[in-house]
Amino acid sequence: MKVRDILRVKGSALYTVSPDLPLQTAILVMDEHDIGSLVVMEYEELAGILTFREVIQALAKNHGATADLHVRSVMNAEPLTCTMDTELDEVRRMMLGQHARYLPVIDQAVLMGVISFYDVAKAIVESQDFENTMLKAYIRDWPQEDSGVAPSSPA
Repeated sequence: MKVRDILRVKGSALYTVSPDLPLQTAILVMDEHDIGSLVVMEYEELAGILTFREVIQALAKNHGATADLHVRSVMNAEPLTCTMDTELDEVRRMMLGQHARYLPVIDQAVLMGVISFYDVAKAIVESQDFENTMLKAYIRDWPQEDSGVAPSSPA
């Protein structure tokens, strides 16, 4: 399974912000759309990502104040990224290895979407459920072999 398969099911909703946006406004956008990340774009290029992790760190560092903060000052300016053709196993390794919960998907320098750890887990569970169903159907329909021995009758 590839990243493109996840995005096809997930849909194309994508939320971006400018690095010069006040942090408080970005937090309100995240809350309004019930999302855990915003892709930060500057001049149509990926500038970074803002996740709830960076927001919480900024709040802790500034004793809950966000008045003077902008997205640029708290965002992750070097997020992990993947492509539409990245295999799901590789995405899992990347996310686990770097403790990343969100990955922007870039295809030929164009932002295609964002996948979350939840999206990856959901895709894996659905794939395993499908495989399990298919295996059970195969076993249930297993052809009887002719062993040359007549079945015994119950006594």
